[in-house]
Amino acid sequence: MKFTKKRFFDVAWVLVFALILIPTSRAWLLKLISLSPSIENVSDRIPLSTYNWQLKGVNTQDVDFLDLQNKVIFVNFWATWCPGCIAEKPSIQALYNDYKDQVVFLTVTSDSKEKVDVYFKKKGFNLPVYHLMTREPKELSTETIPTTFVIDKNGMIVIKSGRADWNTDKIRDYLDLLIEA
Repeated sequence: MKFTKKRFFDVAWVLVFALILIPTSRAWLLKLISLSPSIENVSDRIPLSTYNWQLKGVNTQDVDFLDLQNKVIFVNFWATWCPGCIAEKPSIQALYNDYKDQVVFLTVTSDSKEKVDVYFKKKGFNLPVYHLMTREPKELSTETIPTTFVIDKNGMIVIKSGRADWNTDKIRDYLDLLIEA
C-alpha cells in the first residue's frame, strides 16, 4: 500500500475526530493546551453582593457561605463528564494539597454522590465536593463548566476563569499574596 498525501490527510482527520469525540482523549488534549487563568485588573473586579449561600457536602461537611467571610475562597463548578473539568482537576488537586489549610476550596457539582465517589476513587482525588442547597450569589452564576472563581478576603472576585492550569507559580504566588493581605 502506497502512503500518499491523500492517505496521510485521511489518517490525520480520523485522529482529529478521535481526539474530539472520545472524552478521555479530549481531556488529554485539553491538558496539553491548558491556559493560565488571568487575574482581574483591580478596576474590573466585582464584589460579591451576598454571602447568603448554602452548600451540601457530598464528601465533607455542609457549608454556609456566610461563615467564609474574610477568607480566601476558591470556587470551582465542574462535572465528572466534562472534558475541560477532567483536564484541570489534577492541577486543582495539587493546589488543594498545598493550600487546603489557608484557602477554602469549594468544588461544586450536580453529579450524584455515587458518580463523584467512583470518579475520585479512580483518580485519587480528595477535594471537598458540594451540591447546591440554595442559589449561588449572582456574581458566581455561570452556564458553562468548568468555571472557577477566586475570591479575596474582602469579597472581591479576583479571578474568574474557564478551564485552566491552576498549579502554576503565578497562581501560587498570587494566592500567597491574598493569604497575607
